Amino acid sequence: MNDTATLIEARPPQQARGRERFERILHAAEKQLLARGISDFSIPELASKLGYTRTSVYHFFPTPYAILNELTRRHLLTIEQQVEKLSKSIEGKRWQQVIEEVSNLVADYYNAHPVAGILILGSVASHESHRAMHLTIVHLGKHVENLMELIGVSLPSHEPDAKALTVELGTACLRLSYFLHGKITDAYRQECTNAMIGYLNRFIESKG
Repeated sequence: MNDTATLIEARPPQQARGRERFERILHAAEKQLLARGISDFSIPELASKLGYTRTSVYHFFPTPYAILNELTRRHLLTIEQQVEKLSKSIEGKRWQQVIEEVSNLVADYYNAHPVAGILILGSVASHESHRAMHLTIVHLGKHVENLMELIGVSLPSHEPDAKALTVELGTACLRLSYFLHGKITDAYRQECTNAMIGYLNRFIESKG
């Protein structure tokens, strides 16, 4: 692992006392992001608010990006887990309804967790967090692919990546809503659903 990668990755502690401090830092970081945004995010200010030395924060998070990336990773993982859970309860539902439920789930998550919107929809923290988001899009795309297979439609495996594009199109609608309104509005939530269903319909039609 090179030095640059080390500087943008958190160093999770093994001992209980360290884990408690690790989580307190992340909790305080979310509060600071809500109050100040990414551009004014500061480890010295974070340490001061917590009553920690800067060194004690840097021990776990070598740079601000290490904190932002860890928060991004956690939010993306939670979204993926929620979508996976939803995909296991699709029996008897029309595939369009399931896509709508996925859209609503993700939109609700961003609205309920403003920091997730800041980090993922507003501004990608770094190359590493961008990579994490890309991997999550690929994973969510797998759920889309599995859903389509249940109705007898196989998405093409060659480029362009249809399953990843489906998720990207929906995410683009959510990102624009966040940029314009600071949240996911009902109109853009619906457009997220429409964009994904519209794109997937191409493959339904070609099958028929």
